[in-house]
Amino acid sequence: MLISWSPSLFFLLFLLILSMLLLKNKKKRGRMGFKLPPSPPKLPIIGNLHQMGNLPHQSLQNLSKKHGPILLLRLGSIETLVVSSAEAAKDVLKTHDLDCCSRSPSPGPKRLSYNYLDVIFSPYGDYWKEMKALFISELVSMKRVKSFAYAREAEVDKLINTLSQNSHTPVNLNEKLYGLVDGIIGTVAFGKIYGTNQFKSEEFYNVLNEAMEMLASFAAEDFFPSVGRLVDVLTGLKARREKSFRGLDAFFESVVEQHLDPTRPKPEHENLVDVLIKLLKKQSASFSFTKDHVKGILLDTFLGGINTSSVTILWAMSELIKNPRAMKKVQIEIRSSVGKKGKVEAEDVAKLKYLKMVVKETFRLHPPAPLLVPHEAVQQCRIGGFDVFPKTRIFVNVWAIGRDPNSWENPNEFYPERFEGNDIDFKGSNYELLPFGAGRRICPGLAMGTTNVEYALANLLYWFDWELPRGMRREDISMEEEGGLVCQRKTPLCLVPVSHCLQD
Repeated sequence: MLISWSPSLFFLLFLLILSMLLLKNKKKRGRMGFKLPPSPPKLPIIGNLHQMGNLPHQSLQNLSKKHGPILLLRLGSIETLVVSSAEAAKDVLKTHDLDCCSRSPSPGPKRLSYNYLDVIFSPYGDYWKEMKALFISELVSMKRVKSFAYAREAEVDKLINTLSQNSHTPVNLNEKLYGLVDGIIGTVAFGKIYGTNQFKSEEFYNVLNEAMEMLASFAAEDFFPSVGRLVDVLTGLKARREKSFRGLDAFFESVVEQHLDPTRPKPEHENLVDVLIKLLKKQSASFSFTKDHVKGILLDTFLGGINTSSVTILWAMSELIKNPRAMKKVQIEIRSSVGKKGKVEAEDVAKLKYLKMVVKETFRLHPPAPLLVPHEAVQQCRIGGFDVFPKTRIFVNVWAIGRDPNSWENPNEFYPERFEGNDIDFKGSNYELLPFGAGRRICPGLAMGTTNVEYALANLLYWFDWELPRGMRREDISMEEEGGLVCQRKTPLCLVPVSHCLQD
């Protein structure tokens, strides 16, 4: 269809272009005299979006090597600061934590789940602080993590039995480890009913997988807020997100209602929904804990817990099978510590120093969320000597920081011994190792995730010797990454478990 270009239409177009140029010049004039971070060349409209690539953490590392560890990009219409050094990360997450501790409203679960994730995505303030304190004390404290040991032990035992029955047969560890962590998280959240015929597993998997796809997808609204919503409507993405949200909402609503049923038998172990229901009934004077909070925490538990832990175990197994020296060393430690009692227990894991080094090294090379969840500057501050303005989105490239030669010797080598004789940890005090972030917005699930990873990995290495499928060499193992919400292997890891006990 042809458009009739009347003089009035030309005039309106001229006014639109003129207003955009005036706004741009006004912004530049308002920043004269300030020291801005270096910025790679941009394209009209999309800015630096074309430079993000399929693996943004890798693309941003390459830009940082060329332009410096602190970059100012424009992704669509969103100004974005990218920091790729421990010093700059410390400025963002500690020195100016209060100035940078807001969460960018998108991209991320906020655009899917609206007010569900107040703990993670609400603006910093008294409400957020009280919600976080409640979340940590009631849900993810070490005491609570220990109380969920029954779920970890049951699911790991189940996996060990399955692998034992398939000894000497190649298995797809991607599937096995995802199923393991899914079973742990599901049992923690819903109780032993999870995975049984009484639980609508297929329905839940469908809505959860759809939600994960939506969160990993490109949304125009994330980068062009003024027009992106209309684009997402026209492409059908907004309708698909709404449908996904309604499916999750209906499922979690039914779960909450089942737990509120006074005739429900008392469970053997208190699950996460039981704990949340107690909080729902115990209201605070300063804020109201609602069903939306219950649903939001359940959603975040699954979205943030399953992929991150299973992918970390998978990367650890990938690195160990490629490094037989480290594999042998960690297995000797585990087996000599546990002995022949036939079971790796939590107290055993606490003594396994080299295993913990293996996990640290895995987190260094393969942080599950390589750019963390975006922060947003709430007021003007200086990062690394550069001026940063309010509403700037901030990415902390922890993947690049973990491979920075200024912080690590031979940074691309898997060498767990680098942690021997030092106190470097991933709990937010050492800015060269930040798989869970740091500061006010550090991941609250740190204890739960680490415990799951260490316990599962210790058992896999205790019970089995691991071999490559016939005809495959160590050099053939691909370590290529695949993008998405979590940085995972591009190809499945297939290994052959050989029951260690059969050789004794």
